[in-house]
Amino acid sequence: MTVISIVGHSGSGKTTLVEKLIRELCARGLKVATIKHAHHKVELDTPGKDSYRYKDAGAVMSMLLTRDALQLVADAKEEREPEQLAQRFLGEADVVLAEGFSHAPGAKIEVLRRACEQSPRCAIADGLIAIVTDMDEVYPQLPHFALEDASGIVDFILKRTK
Repeated sequence: MTVISIVGHSGSGKTTLVEKLIRELCARGLKVATIKHAHHKVELDTPGKDSYRYKDAGAVMSMLLTRDALQLVADAKEEREPEQLAQRFLGEADVVLAEGFSHAPGAKIEVLRRACEQSPRCAIADGLIAIVTDMDEVYPQLPHFALEDASGIVDFILKRTK
């Protein structure tokens, strides 16, 4: 299983890029999973619903299974890294795209656009392996890709896994 974190500042285009990469990877016959890191509190389950009541009663995990979907709500008391999460919960996937996790160890591709007027979030020492940007001057030693080049980025990711 390959795990790549897509990192960047808010509004840089991370989610748009992840969507494009998912489509490209799926078109090549790969099973893709995603992990998103949110920096703010998000209500994952609604008070009063069964899975909420199970968690409230003390269950460490609660799974909801419908005819065509599955949702897992689990305790996350300590910070978890994309590799650990992927190995534990996403074993069926060939590729896991993690959005965020700029401070976690592992391979990262950063989205950095001139219009956002920000400096890079990550350094090469942080695991940065490529950059999706319109700024040639940033990390010229790394591979650069355009935001629209999902095919080239997927080629790059898959070459790293061989």
